[in-house]
Amino acid sequence: MSGKSTVACALSRELHYRGHHTYVLDGDNLRHGLNRDLSFKAEDRTENIRRVGEVAKLFADAGTICIASLISPYRRDRDACRALLPDSRFIEVFMDLPLELCEARDPKGLYKLARTGKIKGFTGVDDPYESPVNSEIVIKMEGGECPSPKAMAQQVLSYLEKNGYLQA
Repeated sequence: MSGKSTVACALSRELHYRGHHTYVLDGDNLRHGLNRDLSFKAEDRTENIRRVGEVAKLFADAGTICIASLISPYRRDRDACRALLPDSRFIEVFMDLPLELCEARDPKGLYKLARTGKIKGFTGVDDPYESPVNSEIVIKMEGGECPSPKAMAQQVLSYLEKNGYLQA
């Protein structure tokens, strides 16, 4: 995939090293527990994101930097999460990487299953992905190459530092 979980873990490690308390909400892990009752139908995807937003809000209220690493294909769902976290506490990172790269880096073989019809409603294959229009951070290819997870995490860290999110 795009490397969301790898980047989230690299970011969490760096923030922890700097003395910040963090927690990573990983989409796959959430679907095995909190959201195991949800499918990938549009209404269930909306509920999945709503639940993640509510959990992220609880972490934020407790003073923990919550890093939510998941695909949120619909703008309205991301906007609803943003509304849960006022005062600019919601920072959207858009990993604007080509679908071909995501398919090539797919360790679980999910794109292959979607392409053969074994998974239905897969984002980017037979279900839409609505690109963000107002994300705070956009991670892109650099010179035809995908940045390393550490470089992507550093891009997020730089934003957080520059905008005063990491003040003691």
